[in-house]
Amino acid sequence: MTTIEKRSEVLFCYDVTDANPNGDPLDENKPRIDEEAKVNIITDVRLKRTVRDYLFDYKGYNGTAGKDIFVREILMEKDKPESGIQDGKTRAKDFAGKDDILNKCIDVRLFGGVIPLDDKKKAKKKDDEDTESNDSKAKSYTFTGPVQFKIGRSLHKVELKHLKGTGAFASKAGAGQKTFREEYILPYSFIAFHGIVNETAAKETRLSEEDVKELMEALWNGSKNLISRSKFGHMPRFLLKVTYKEKGYFIGDLEKKIKMTGHENDFKVRNISDFTLDISELVKSLLSDKVEKVEYLKCDNLKTNQELPTNWVKIII
Repeated sequence: MTTIEKRSEVLFCYDVTDANPNGDPLDENKPRIDEEAKVNIITDVRLKRTVRDYLFDYKGYNGTAGKDIFVREILMEKDKPESGIQDGKTRAKDFAGKDDILNKCIDVRLFGGVIPLDDKKKAKKKDDEDTESNDSKAKSYTFTGPVQFKIGRSLHKVELKHLKGTGAFASKAGAGQKTFREEYILPYSFIAFHGIVNETAAKETRLSEEDVKELMEALWNGSKNLISRSKFGHMPRFLLKVTYKEKGYFIGDLEKKIKMTGHENDFKVRNISDFTLDISELVKSLLSDKVEKVEYLKCDNLKTNQELPTNWVKIII
């Protein structure tokens, strides 16, 4: 497969209804909220996990046929002295070196990563990365990911809801009372992520156009398939990929060029039908002669303040 040669930007919008899009384990697993702006925050790590899970579960990147996901939870074999979940160094031993990892693991080609090595293995020195310790024993290979996403943020203020209920079982055997449970959700959040696909970093990880196509599908369909109890309620709404003619150039801040309009109160928004997405500034910015191609996917139910340009190409997934 040919390594990508041109830079592109990604804008991805999805919404969440009556769910927790990204809990903070250090704060009772509450949805992450910027307390000053009152907007919902979602880490890039959460989005990357969505991509990895979809590729593993639905696209065959499960360790067979030369396709794999490097960052995934794997339990140690019971007959081995180690127990529990594999750490990074143990995971790296499943491969025959860094080339094997790059050839098989699409998540490393996309997002990069730090690949821990056995301390007894020597590493080849590189000027731009610390792959050796002072005693000349390799610690890790570091790959800068060509695909990087900023923190996702809701385009409106959100309201946190605290729900309480009873569990299905007693608190202990013989007890007459069931356990209590509580959780935090957002009634609604419309979230925008902005990302860059860097053609320079792609050379190091060998990121191909086919890999990027898999990424687009995983963003869209992976969000639909977040159907665990806390995540059910995610729906993809708008996906945009902008490819540029000129190396190193990109417009930037695409997520700031869209906004929600047509609603009176952010806290009362409960459905995609309650607002219109204003894309005027986005469309205007993409009229640049440095833009080679604009590709998109849009949910039929998403209202926009103007028609999408006819020269935009619909993504086929």
